[in-house]
Amino acid sequence: MKKGILLVAVILLSTVGFAQAQDELTGTIDVTYLSAYIWRGFDLNQGAHGEGVIQPSIDLDLYGTGFGLNVFWSRANTGNVNTGTSGTSGSLENLEELDLTLSYNGSLFDYETYATDYSVGWMYYDYPDNPKKALNAQEMFVSIAWPEICAEGAVPSYTLIRMWAAENGSIVNDLSGWLHVFGVGYDVPVEGMLPDIPEQILHFSVAAVYNEGCGAAGVDHDWSHAVFGVSTDFDLGNDLTFSPGVYYQSSWESTVNPSDET
Repeated sequence: MKKGILLVAVILLSTVGFAQAQDELTGTIDVTYLSAYIWRGFDLNQGAHGEGVIQPSIDLDLYGTGFGLNVFWSRANTGNVNTGTSGTSGSLENLEELDLTLSYNGSLFDYETYATDYSVGWMYYDYPDNPKKALNAQEMFVSIAWPEICAEGAVPSYTLIRMWAAENGSIVNDLSGWLHVFGVGYDVPVEGMLPDIPEQILHFSVAAVYNEGCGAAGVDHDWSHAVFGVSTDFDLGNDLTFSPGVYYQSSWESTVNPSDET
């Protein structure tokens, strides 16, 4: 874990220097608690639901250039878990995750019905407590959305992801593959939901995923799952926001996940 901490420290020190020099660096610090860590349909908690994970991150907008940098850390709140009905146990202690994402975000055809927002990026998955050839991976992604195409306010989106092992000869070469994510988001204003708040926005979302053998050995090429979600934001003042959400996964492909998840 030491090398992961060192990487975060170097990035933070570097960005502080840039901010002092130009005063144009902006960003967000986020701390998320998840009751279950479901990644691309896979249950990374190994069934230890209720224990959950803590996931802090730093998201930086690099001086309004369109380029962004995100540093993400995930740590399970429990070490040992029950992995099956036979009473066998596993460990999450060595699955701390440190991810680095570089992206470019922009838009096309502004003020048109077919206006398009896009994000192109590269992501590196690092597991500091394991050798690089054990779990480390990387991916490229392209995500596009059409915020004006629906007069009723629904926003369709599509994300294409290509993932592969980070090191030659890695034991996780079987995770390589493509993912296709088709989504729709829709915001609904609700009046009188809470005292002293005239209007609250509920963010509804649904996404269906087609997996082309990505994420684990033996994954079938098929529609793997869909995720339905609702969340909202509460402004706490002083640039603080609290954002609770509930998500339900309908699992369709047992080689990805044999169970539905909440």
